[in-house]
Amino acid sequence: MDGPAEPQTQALWDTEENDISEISQKLSGEYFWYKGIPFPPAVYSPESISSTENAEVRDDDIFVVTYPKSGTNWMIEILSLIIKDGDPSWVRSVPIWQRAPWCETVVGAFSLPDESNPRLMSSHLPIQLFTKSFFTSKAKVIYMGRNPRDVVVSLYHYSKIAGQLKDPGTPDQFLQNFLKGEVQFGSWFDHIKGWIRMQGKDNFLFITYEELQKDLPGSVRRVCQFLGWQLSEEALASVVAHSAFEAMRANPMSNFTLLPPSLLDQRRGAFLRKGVCGDWKNHFTVAQSQAFDRVYRERMRGLPAFPWDEDPEDASPDPDPSPDPSPNPERASEHPSPQP
Repeated sequence: MDGPAEPQTQALWDTEENDISEISQKLSGEYFWYKGIPFPPAVYSPESISSTENAEVRDDDIFVVTYPKSGTNWMIEILSLIIKDGDPSWVRSVPIWQRAPWCETVVGAFSLPDESNPRLMSSHLPIQLFTKSFFTSKAKVIYMGRNPRDVVVSLYHYSKIAGQLKDPGTPDQFLQNFLKGEVQFGSWFDHIKGWIRMQGKDNFLFITYEELQKDLPGSVRRVCQFLGWQLSEEALASVVAHSAFEAMRANPMSNFTLLPPSLLDQRRGAFLRKGVCGDWKNHFTVAQSQAFDRVYRERMRGLPAFPWDEDPEDASPDPDPSPDPSPNPERASEHPSPQP
């Protein structure tokens, strides 16, 4: 049924509203460091991360793990629909962060009442900080990767509207901080290189944003096979339709418009806006692209090619990028576009 949330869900949502209000009042814009990784305060704390490291995992738990802005919410939406056999009622009645709550936040997944079976949970943690008990369990991790050039563009824009994140400064300053790992959750390179070591394990699936974009039905089938979940063709079509970008952008339970502007100010830009691959070419200058490529080649040496490495059309930016429509075209490159 597509009506309002059930009483238990509504009661939890009322509690979360109070938690969100309290978090909003503690935002400082400066990060704290935990075991070499920067985190924004209020939303995270050393205690909440330590608690996550030592939490108990169940064998039927399913985790979505990503570096920020790599398709986390897209995969959550897909999983939310898969475990309901394509029925969209859940994604239309329960906020996405409640369907797959974050492990390491102050209001963390392991401290919340169970709202789904199996439990869906999300995390941005690098592998060395992830819940230790996972590695001796049968629980499953789906790791979403994404072209880091698109990640940095999306993260830049997100930092402009997210109250818990530091102001990103100029695009060039932010790119340099990203390449040095001095952004929320640290180095993209270390994050993906840490988790990719899990490939070959029965309870680990590595999948990319680019693969979902290229073949969403095939990617959903691959996720179902990994989970051991059978979907009819009708259910599969429903998962694909209701996890499409436009469907998510129109769904208030998935587009984050329920959050207050103090946490996410969508008056300054939508959280879900484009949902494309390769938008970085509209924002990187040639010099920025060359600087990025130098670091990328050095840091990723010896690893197999990723989908974004294999696409010849994704190899270099337009020397004269076409900016988004803007009253001041010269500044358009300072406003990268987010994706889910």
